[in-house]
Amino acid sequence: MLRSPDKSRQIAGLVLVILTLAVFSPAARHGFVDYDDDRYVTNNPQVRAGLHWATVSWAFTTFEQANWHPLTWLSHALDCQLFQLHPTGHHITSLLLHALNVLLLFLILQWFTGYPGRSAMVAALFAVHPLNVESVAWIAERKSVLSMLFFLLAVAAYGWYVKKPGLGRYLAIAALFAAGLMSKPMVITLPFALLLLDYWPLGRMKLSVEAESQPGGSAKQFAPGTYSAGRLCLEKIPLLLLAVTSAVLTMMVQRAGGAIISIHRASPFLRVGNALVSYALYLEKMVWPSRLALIYAYPHALAVWQVAAATIFLLAVTWAALKYREARYLPVGWFWYLGTMVPMIGLVQVGNQAMADRYAYLPLIGVFIMIVWAVADSATAWRIDTKVLTATGCAVLLGLSWATRVQLAYWKDDFTLWSHGLAISPNSFVAENNLGFALIRQGNRDEAIAHFRTAAALEPGDPTSEFNLGIYAQEQGDLLQATTRYGAVLELTSDAQLRASAYANLGTIYFQLHDYVRAKQCFEAVLKLNRTFPTVIQDLGLIAQKNGDSAETIRYFGWLVSIDPSDLHYFLLAQAFHQAGRDGDATWAYQQAVRMSKDINQTRQSALQLQAQ
Repeated sequence: MLRSPDKSRQIAGLVLVILTLAVFSPAARHGFVDYDDDRYVTNNPQVRAGLHWATVSWAFTTFEQANWHPLTWLSHALDCQLFQLHPTGHHITSLLLHALNVLLLFLILQWFTGYPGRSAMVAALFAVHPLNVESVAWIAERKSVLSMLFFLLAVAAYGWYVKKPGLGRYLAIAALFAAGLMSKPMVITLPFALLLLDYWPLGRMKLSVEAESQPGGSAKQFAPGTYSAGRLCLEKIPLLLLAVTSAVLTMMVQRAGGAIISIHRASPFLRVGNALVSYALYLEKMVWPSRLALIYAYPHALAVWQVAAATIFLLAVTWAALKYREARYLPVGWFWYLGTMVPMIGLVQVGNQAMADRYAYLPLIGVFIMIVWAVADSATAWRIDTKVLTATGCAVLLGLSWATRVQLAYWKDDFTLWSHGLAISPNSFVAENNLGFALIRQGNRDEAIAHFRTAAALEPGDPTSEFNLGIYAQEQGDLLQATTRYGAVLELTSDAQLRASAYANLGTIYFQLHDYVRAKQCFEAVLKLNRTFPTVIQDLGLIAQKNGDSAETIRYFGWLVSIDPSDLHYFLLAQAFHQAGRDGDATWAYQQAVRMSKDINQTRQSALQLQAQ
């Protein structure tokens, strides 16, 4: 009995979702990592507060992490609302988003091309490829899977619009594109991608020199050869304006956040060379996905032969895609890869990485299409049995799934992640720093300081290395060296969070030395950077209390319980109300402390110890 096309699609979609969830299921058992997960979730009080109007307002107005991506912030806040800080829920959300992206990719491709089998294979490669582990297993990289969701929904809306053009349908595309940009600006190339889809498989582009037939397939509901290339470009102008606006905003925010690397650290020649080599390396890792790491150290120099070889390779593939353009999927897939990678390829260098696996999440779809369609067409031409082709495809997917499970294992904790990263990229000062942090959490402080010193030697003037060495000196009681290190951090970085942390630690040192004037100056500098460190607000309250300023004491302790409610903080607020003669408020705050405390006498002793210090 033959299955209906709709039934076959449903079965294929279900199999793809099950495959995705099965392969990536180990991620659900992992915890948070302390590389950006802390900034995005675990140590971010706005996100931890959950999904409230204050969080929504903050998400749309903040430029934290040198980005403007309000929908990403809101997705993390929703997870905190639902799962608090239990990492399993956060991981499951990212995994479900990836599975939904896989399903959407399959449905869109088979709708646009009329080839369900080929479309399923492309979606399966996207589902299980190890290069996508970073985007799915790293909670802080939620922005990749979320922006891809809106990108694919925008593409689906474009297919809806193509069937029956109209303003309402076009506005749906624009709205989904805007949502993608508000998740991560990597989807900025959507207008370019839609032009490629006009060429193939939608076949909307009128080409006088080519036959009307489209090798590679096109679903019958899309009328071929309707518009000129110029007309189709004009059609994308409103989307292009959205893209330009996002690009300008992103550049401004990243520059203000200190994320953009200056030309003094990475010359234009080095950036172009690294971009060409990276284009080739992504393809190498796609074919043979081994030695994958979170950080690939940015090179101080590149050998001429590396740049030359990468350039020749890229030109050769481009020439072949154009020469055999009668198979339209070849130029479309290739220019999809080259074009959608442009925002992440490093011509404008953001961060210290030479390349990153997460950057391939969208671009490699084009290469998967090229490979699957070319293999299928060749198999048809050479009359290769369908069973052989299916068995080969399953073998490839099995191998990639195994490699993905291996790569997922490196994400189980910080020590494993950074030990592996350092083995892959031994000259990465970022990996050295983060492995040092992982060792500190294990109690291996002497081993950690060796990695911090190595990081400082690899990248002289790196503010993170200076900060880490300052922490170590502070813990060892060498307060003079610690203050020198923190001062260097403030001179070297414009990163708001790192500056806030340096000011907070400096303030703590002055607080311990009873230099309350300078301690207050440092703590207030933290708050000016819009950083709500509970310990900073607590210490400002204690300073105000020592100075006899009841109003300021109540203000700081009231702020403290609003962002970090605890028995100790309510007890401090109760004392402040009592000292100000506001006994009714003091009784209320004390009752809150009693309700939250397991032992109110122990809470009282903790408060007295703080005040004594």
